[in-house]
Amino acid sequence: MEVEYQEDYIRSSRGVQLFTCRWLPFSSPAKALVFLCHGYGMECSSFMRGCGTRLAAVGYAVYGIDYEGHGRSMGARCYIKRFHDIVTDCDRFFKSVCEMEENIYQRRFLYGESMGGAVALLLHQRDPTYWDGAVFVAPMCKISEKVKPHPIVVNVLTKMEEIIPKWKVVPTKDIFDNAFKDPIKRQEIRSNRLLYKDKPRLKTALELLRTSMLIEDSLTKVTLPFFVLHGEADTVTDPEVSRALYRRAGSADKTMKIYPGMWHGLTSGEPDHNVDAVFSDIVAWLDDRTARPVNRRPRSPGSSTVGAARLDESKVAGERSHRKRGRGARVLCVWKGRPTHRAAM
Repeated sequence: MEVEYQEDYIRSSRGVQLFTCRWLPFSSPAKALVFLCHGYGMECSSFMRGCGTRLAAVGYAVYGIDYEGHGRSMGARCYIKRFHDIVTDCDRFFKSVCEMEENIYQRRFLYGESMGGAVALLLHQRDPTYWDGAVFVAPMCKISEKVKPHPIVVNVLTKMEEIIPKWKVVPTKDIFDNAFKDPIKRQEIRSNRLLYKDKPRLKTALELLRTSMLIEDSLTKVTLPFFVLHGEADTVTDPEVSRALYRRAGSADKTMKIYPGMWHGLTSGEPDHNVDAVFSDIVAWLDDRTARPVNRRPRSPGSSTVGAARLDESKVAGERSHRKRGRGARVLCVWKGRPTHRAAM
């Protein structure tokens, strides 16, 4: 199936210009809507392109947004002042799409990789009955006991965060070397200039720690249908994190699959046949939930975020200085053939 790709910009409630994109089935109505939540330091237009094209090629309308400070969105590179802001931006954009007239009766699924899994879980927590399901790929939803920092260390860093919030002082191992098994794919990912490759900023690291602890304390409140996938040999996020989510979640419909020998980037850094197997499992899970009947009433105008999001988009219309020609003010590409995928931290 041919895939149509479009790009656009919106403005957040804080006045920040944010990049958005979408992959749509070119010649047939979409089965359902899928919303991508990318990982820390990642972006959607290139890094998540394979995921978008794979899912659109089998009939899903796929939407992505680069968080503030990530990819093609504005803001200090990979500086997360408040994780809450990331969740709010995703919530407003995703719901503006869901509440368009043509999408009101479509099923809505969240898709989160690594830190994006935390974003998806907090979106569900914010509006527990809104989403029809979620796919979590190696999610950040609990701090492994193997790497949990001592409370004294956290206390010291907390006292420093308002003084040097943006300093890149947090020591970490090379994520790329530890996330992507295939050396050729690893180098391709490393060459993506939109990805953040420096040390985490102090406040960013503390926000990720606090968010993980917050989610860990509320795993029992997870009630939506979900499919959690993890590589058994993942050293970036411990597979025990996914096991804890599966074990403690209150969802009646939950599925977990641990892939022997796979690393953190199990949708991108593995041999092609492994990546194909992972996406086959994801599509099968989505297809099964999409086939179930939808019983949904449109929300009242007062509860909709559509107006606010569209107003923000219009404010940025005159600022699109680096846009390619396409349909109207959008970028339009049509892809054929077998998609490739680079995703996941």
